Amino acid sequence: MLQILTKLRYLCRETLSGLQRGGWMNWAAISTVTVSLFLFGLSLQTSWQLDALLAHFGSQLEISVYLQPDISGQDVIDQVQAFPTVQEVRVVSKEEAWQSLLYELRVADPDYATQQLEGNPLVDELKVTAYSPQSVPNLVERLTTLPQVDYCVYINEAREQFEQLQAGLSWVSLSLISILSITAIAVVTTTLHLIAVARRNELEIMQLVGATKVWIIIPFICQGILFGLAGGILSLILITTLRTLIAQFLFTEQEFLRFLTEQLTLTSLQMSLLPLILLSGGGGIGLISSYLALRRLALR
Repeated sequence: MLQILTKLRYLCRETLSGLQRGGWMNWAAISTVTVSLFLFGLSLQTSWQLDALLAHFGSQLEISVYLQPDISGQDVIDQVQAFPTVQEVRVVSKEEAWQSLLYELRVADPDYATQQLEGNPLVDELKVTAYSPQSVPNLVERLTTLPQVDYCVYINEAREQFEQLQAGLSWVSLSLISILSITAIAVVTTTLHLIAVARRNELEIMQLVGATKVWIIIPFICQGILFGLAGGILSLILITTLRTLIAQFLFTEQEFLRFLTEQLTLTSLQMSLLPLILLSGGGGIGLISSYLALRRLALR
């Protein structure tokens, strides 16, 4: 036990000595790792949140059917309800939709706003619910052929746009994270190599008195891992702070923003996985950097 404690004290002392030699280069290494892991964690969190939104959208079967001007929803509801794939039809009159829109926009004088626009610019709308997601595209095609219908909007269109957005963000994030990860590894590698060069005479003396190569390189590996873990912890703090601020900003009385807040909340599993992934990524960057730095250091 005493021997183990002696070795641990040696590793701690040598690791701390190396960090003291690094000076401001330590902060350069940690900050570079932090930025890289912050963007990685942010893109991973965004991907999880978009997946949750897509899953929610996939469960929605409602179609918004906007009628031609001067067409009443009550005149069309029976015809639409007769379609075999329609489960339910609900009419939203243009008056109801106009009042709801004015309330959402917090217009102080609804009558003045209506007068300025020369009347209600909206049309009657039908909220059509299908029995199954598979029947929605065909049902939309049939609805658009009705002469009373202007156009239809259903959630698959939003889903496709979200999927395209997610794919684009993934490519941009992957490219940016790859560049920053390589930069972080280069900075950490340079920092460790400079520390090793500054201690070259000490290392040669240690070899002459019988220190093995393993005990010489382990402190450098520990330094690299510490750089990575410090970057992982800082990036996790930044991501958590940013997520909290966004949640507080979206927490309002508006229904849509409340919906976003609920859907953008990570699950307990994701909340547990994110710190593990960031810390593991930081440790991995530190290990790779230590290996590359020690390859450049000539030790017998």
